[in-house]
Amino acid sequence: MVYKCAHCKQTVEIDKDLQGIRCPFCGHRILVKERPTNIKRVPAQ
Repeated sequence: MVYKCAHCKQTVEIDKDLQGIRCPFCGHRILVKERPTNIKRVPAQ
């Protein structure tokens, strides 16, 4: 899965098999999941 580091804003790909989750660039431990850029439109009822 692709995440973005909350500190250095670098894109990080994390493997599920790893024990710890850390940014390989700055070592920060808070990663934010990337969201798609498309917008879903749902008709209101």
